[in-house]
Amino acid sequence: MNWSIVANVILVILLILVVVLAVLYFLGRKMEKRQVEQQSAIDAAKQTVSLMAIDKKKLKIKEAGLPPIVYEQTPWYAKWMKVPVVKAKIGTKIMTMIADEKVFLQLPLKTEVKVEISGLYITAIKSVPRGGLIPLPKKKTIGQRIKGIFKKD
Repeated sequence: MNWSIVANVILVILLILVVVLAVLYFLGRKMEKRQVEQQSAIDAAKQTVSLMAIDKKKLKIKEAGLPPIVYEQTPWYAKWMKVPVVKAKIGTKIMTMIADEKVFLQLPLKTEVKVEISGLYITAIKSVPRGGLIPLPKKKTIGQRIKGIFKKD
């Protein structure tokens, strides 16, 4: 076996790995900057309202009944993902809104709740007068997930 060929192959593989890691690093920094800008825009448009959640589901953006501009502005890689959608009554209007994942899990149905919204996005729950928040489900460990896969019914 010719060791120079093996050394060249390993060198090329290492070079490719370094290039891939560098690209991922710079893309990650760019995405982080974009997220900070979006968060500041959300915070600037934030307001507290009282709403009653009628229904909540995870739906694709196209099926959610949101305005068409929301679907048009969604990046291509996120159009097939399911988002937490809440149908809520705000005052006399019934609106379809997108919720943060933690808010979606904790939002009680058919209860008047004070929440922070930014446009069509529910960002946080401020207060629940009766009944309280629904506790967040505990995440399963890897061992519990494996046991659940192989568990016989």
